[in-house]
Amino acid sequence: MAVRSVIDVIEPIYVMEGAGVLLRRSIATRTLDYLDPFLLFDHFGSGNPEDYLAGFPMHPHRGIETVTYMLDGRVDHKDSMGNSGSIKKGDIQWMTAGSGILHEEMPKEPEEGIMEGFQLWVNLPANLKMTEPRYRGLKSSQIPEVKRDDGITVKVIAGEFEGVKGAVKEIFADPEYLDVSIPAGGLFEQPVKKGNTTFAYVFEGEGIFGDLNLNSLNNGKSVSATRFLIFDDGDLVRVYARDHVRFILVSGKPLNEPIARYGPFVMNTSEEIEQALKDLRDGTFVK
Repeated sequence: MAVRSVIDVIEPIYVMEGAGVLLRRSIATRTLDYLDPFLLFDHFGSGNPEDYLAGFPMHPHRGIETVTYMLDGRVDHKDSMGNSGSIKKGDIQWMTAGSGILHEEMPKEPEEGIMEGFQLWVNLPANLKMTEPRYRGLKSSQIPEVKRDDGITVKVIAGEFEGVKGAVKEIFADPEYLDVSIPAGGLFEQPVKKGNTTFAYVFEGEGIFGDLNLNSLNNGKSVSATRFLIFDDGDLVRVYARDHVRFILVSGKPLNEPIARYGPFVMNTSEEIEQALKDLRDGTFVK
C-alpha cells in the first residue's frame, strides 16, 4: 500500500468570530482557503472566558454541513428546526444546513478546566445544496472508542477504524473523522481511500507522519501541536510517536465543483449567493 506523505504543514492563525470568540483557524485563511470538500477548520479553546463567552448568536447557514466536536466544556445551542440542548465534553453535533437553517451556539464557562473543541465545515454537492436541513447530536457515551493493547486509543466519530464504525452515519460527504491518541513509541496506521482529501490536526504532543522508516525515521515529517498538515494521495496514513501525540484525522471525497462563498453561505454560483441574501432579507430563508 502507498503510504501518504505530508505535503504541507500549516500553523493556524488566530481570528475573532461570532460576537467575539477567539479561534485558531487552519482552513478558510489566506494560506489555505479551501481543501475540497472541507471549507473551514477551527480549533477553539481557552482558559479565559472572555475569549469565548460572547459566543455565536443566531445566524444563518446554507449549502454546507457543520461538525462540532467538544473536547471539554459546554456549548448551549438552538436552531430554527426547534432543536435545542447542550454539547458537552466528548459530544458531537453534526448539522446539515442544506436549504437554510438559523442556529446559535453559546459557550458556557465550565466549573473546572477549559472550554475546547473543533468545528469543521464540509461542502455539499450541487444536487444537495438545497436539501432539507437535518440535525444530529450524539453524547460522548455514544461515540465508539477503540483501545488497543499497545496503548493507542481511537474515537471513531465517522468512518471506520479496525472494523469499528463511527457514531455519525448517513453523511453526504461520507467522511472519516477520527480522534487518535498514540503513546510514546506507538505506531498508528489507517487505510484511507485513494483519491480522498486527507488532513490531520495535531493538538497534543508531537508525532512523525508519512512514509517513515522505523529504523531511522527517514521520510517522515515531525509535526508538533498545534499544527495542521495535509497529506498527498495514497492508501495509508502512518504515524509514529516519539512521545505522546494526539490528533484529529479527517478524510473525504473531493467534489471538484465550483464554489461561491459568502460568510455562512457556500453555493456554486454568485447568483445562488445573491438568492440566499434575498431570502434572508425577505424572511423566506428557512424553507
